[in-house]
Amino acid sequence: MPRPSLQVLTLGCSKNTVDTEHLLSQVQGSYDIVPEGYDGPVDCLLINTCGFIGDAKEESVQTILEQVKAARYGKLFVFGCLSQRYMAELPGLIPEVDGWFGARDLAPVVKALGCEPKGEGRYLTAPGLPYAYLKISEGCDRRCSYCAIPFIRGAHRSVPMEDLVKEASALASAGVKELELIAQDTTFYGLDLYRRRALAELLKRLSDVEGIERLRIHYSYPADFPDDVLDEMATNPKVCKYMDIPLQHVSDKVLANMHRHVDGAWTRALISKMRERVPGIVLRTTMIVGHPGEGKREFQELLDFVEDARFERLGAFTYSEEEGTWGAANLRDTVPQKTKRERLSALMELQRGISFAYNTSRVGTTTRVLIDDWKDGVYVCRSEAESPEVDGEILVRGDGSLTGSFAQVRITQADEYDLKGVII
Repeated sequence: MPRPSLQVLTLGCSKNTVDTEHLLSQVQGSYDIVPEGYDGPVDCLLINTCGFIGDAKEESVQTILEQVKAARYGKLFVFGCLSQRYMAELPGLIPEVDGWFGARDLAPVVKALGCEPKGEGRYLTAPGLPYAYLKISEGCDRRCSYCAIPFIRGAHRSVPMEDLVKEASALASAGVKELELIAQDTTFYGLDLYRRRALAELLKRLSDVEGIERLRIHYSYPADFPDDVLDEMATNPKVCKYMDIPLQHVSDKVLANMHRHVDGAWTRALISKMRERVPGIVLRTTMIVGHPGEGKREFQELLDFVEDARFERLGAFTYSEEEGTWGAANLRDTVPQKTKRERLSALMELQRGISFAYNTSRVGTTTRVLIDDWKDGVYVCRSEAESPEVDGEILVRGDGSLTGSFAQVRITQADEYDLKGVII
């Protein structure tokens, strides 16, 4: 008798992708797993939702409604951040869904699929890629005024090092060479289990895993940043000299309203320390424009800071009031939407120039790249300065034989986002 078919549509961030892969590993023996791009009939369809900000919530709801209308499934289950956040409201609004589940525990979803929860492995939804995400903790103990994550995902919970090393070893056996360390706050890792910040120790343990050649850190909170992580980055050749550290702003007034527990002086000093302690470090950050308390003076301070800091990578978005957050309850959203959009445009125009200058400075240099893919006679590569999905790429002509491996590339051309080069 053939096994029933199962498909998962994953929305939102890379942390949701990891959740999906952990879920699929527990049920793959009972189902035929259908790739996400398939749009034909399936016995069971799951939607892993995002509910972080307005646009993400809208996309999640729209996806559910589209699948309800298509009616190409036997059963439809929804889980993840959106359903965790609106569990009381959604069943009445979309009764066609056969089951709603949260984001904090996959066991109820596994049981609804007729399987018994077991030790989590990984079913890679994009097999063949030489990189994978490794979620080192879940939840967050911070209370930033704009963020709904703590009451969606709950309190911070670290994954034991032994489990992460085991997972990394399995990923390496599947051909993964680079791990992207992710969490709501990677610098908080270990405080609950070991009563200390243990990210640097985790980096050492993971760098000993045979087959893992690069480690990259994402989502690092600036307050109380652990200096030993910078030491490990400076001395361990497997740790990318790359730091994703969402700063959100630099104005004292705005940072206080955001509940970030740092001020502008701390922020500037931290960036200077990172550049000094890890020469050549690539910094990625995120900024929020239009937060309550941001007037013309505060926004100009942000522009001046970005101009001075010269972040190699920077993303930004406009503030949106999220129900249930401290900001929604205590701060008035006084910045007009038109002003928010204008400020976002001005910030990103400034960053485009900075990014172009950085990329142009790399022309003529040689760098070690990991070749992620090969399309239409062109290798899609990344150096340690590029993280997958969020940064640009290095494009190199080739015959496809080196896909999944490392190579030395000389950079020959640059634009504000991507680079081109030749293998040497």
